[in-house]
Amino acid sequence: MKRSWMKKLRREHNMTQEQLAKAVGVSRTTITEIENGNANPSVAKAKKIAAVLGCNWVKFFEDDEQEAV
Repeated sequence: MKRSWMKKLRREHNMTQEQLAKAVGVSRTTITEIENGNANPSVAKAKKIAAVLGCNWVKFFEDDEQEAV
């Protein structure tokens, strides 16, 4: 399940994957894997990413067709 909404939000915040990774405390590879749908974040990581991107953390565990906020 590719998370195109996550990539869109990250870009709207003018952040690179590296910047988001540093803000969350994970590797850039982890952000890439989550964005591409190759990995699912833990609830704790989802909450950290959501806090930075300004979205609801539950979005990480929902269908990609729904809105991010």
